[in-house]
Amino acid sequence: MEYKVKLLPGTPDDANRDYLPEIIKTTDVVVNENGNNSIVYPARLQRFEDVVADGLTDVWYEYVPESYDPKQKTPLVIGVHGGLMTGWGHAIYTSWTLVADREGFICVFPDAHEQRMWAIPGITDDAEGNSRVGLPSFDVPKEIEDNHDVKTFLGLIELMKTKYNIDEGRIFMQGMSLGNLMTGQFARNFGHILAGAAGSGGPSEPPLIFDKEGKMINRSGHLAVWQSRPETNGLPPGKNYDEFMVNKVNRFYWMYLNECDPLPQIKITGEDNLAFYKGKKADLVYLDIKNRDHGQTLDEAFLYWDYLFSGTRRLADGSIEHTETILPRQGDEFAFAVTGGHASAWLNNQVVTLSTAAVKWQKLKYHGLNGGQKVRGEYVCVPLAFLAEVFGAQYQPSEDGLTAVMMLPDGRRLQFARGSIGCVIDNEMRSMYCEALHVGQELLVSVEWFASYFYNLHVTSCEGVVYVTDHFAVLSANMADLIRDILKDEALPPMRK
Repeated sequence: MEYKVKLLPGTPDDANRDYLPEIIKTTDVVVNENGNNSIVYPARLQRFEDVVADGLTDVWYEYVPESYDPKQKTPLVIGVHGGLMTGWGHAIYTSWTLVADREGFICVFPDAHEQRMWAIPGITDDAEGNSRVGLPSFDVPKEIEDNHDVKTFLGLIELMKTKYNIDEGRIFMQGMSLGNLMTGQFARNFGHILAGAAGSGGPSEPPLIFDKEGKMINRSGHLAVWQSRPETNGLPPGKNYDEFMVNKVNRFYWMYLNECDPLPQIKITGEDNLAFYKGKKADLVYLDIKNRDHGQTLDEAFLYWDYLFSGTRRLADGSIEHTETILPRQGDEFAFAVTGGHASAWLNNQVVTLSTAAVKWQKLKYHGLNGGQKVRGEYVCVPLAFLAEVFGAQYQPSEDGLTAVMMLPDGRRLQFARGSIGCVIDNEMRSMYCEALHVGQELLVSVEWFASYFYNLHVTSCEGVVYVTDHFAVLSANMADLIRDILKDEALPPMRK
């Protein structure tokens, strides 16, 4: 294997609190903040300044890797910076140039024309037209045809075609924060010239993507899309809305357009919580990153390319073709998820029905507290019959359902009884996390204890959802919300026609 991805050592400058330190451009300084990390300024990144639209001068940066072969059709990636940043800032706060070194494609990173802010309706002002606190204000055209930033993107795409041997079926766009909103605006209006679009950070607010009657605002059609939602992203300055709901609405938007199956393949690896949606017209990938706030993680460009862009093409007839990617869009081979109050479970990327709804149970201490109580643990208890199904065990409840015996495939015999925290393993007694419950003629026990104790599996919980798998995984809040909707049979609400 030829190793083409090379990290250069940088000099940390943690004392510097500038939003985008200019010193980075001429030194090896790197900046680190809560997982958002810059790379050393790439030597091959070139600055250009010229007129590409409206007779106005714009600035952009091009990255052409050493491996670029002008005889070969080459993909193009347009990187769209966040608010108050620059094209070169997007180049160093992402790993696009490193992916380009490995794959041989070309990147272009434009600057926003006005005050480092992209022209998007409602972003620089509030509903009454007043400038939002902390952000520069300028007039944003209401009609997309008059939007200079959009026309600059179109002009740059045409310019790149004349300078390089660009594969017109493999043009991609990716943005962070305000750049994500700009990418979304371009995708809704000119996505037909792209094969795929990706974004991290801020979702588009509902009035930008649905009209007052709830109909989608779009004049470009389907598109392969990736949406990254850092778990602790937060809201932009001056905004107040339900972030979970807006994240969902953005996902639903592209699920409708791409005619996606409501149920995804779910894969959780470390902090990366991925949902892969298969669409009749184009696919959608949804990523929630545990314990990451607003921004873009350094590895995201690799994820975009390896899971989606590497196998995506816009064909001459306008359709999207998905072929084999570097990393397959497949869910965890073994995993299941449950949440209290619901009689459904997520098992190996399918919904299964439980004989009795799972119960969220608190283990209490109350003796000696003068009538008070303390919660010593909180667990999700599921029917033993379900655990037997998951692990291929034989299960035999008593006639009254108050006791039960389970034979594990390895020969261990387990015995449970209503109200007892004990589990008899062959002829040994072991304490569980909490007592066995008797609900609806079924015995229920803590899924956290059972999976960990008997199978040494990784158990992760968030927002009342428990996810169990055979590898390191950390369930995030948006993914927990997504799974809960699936178990509530609300994976995709009906769309207004």
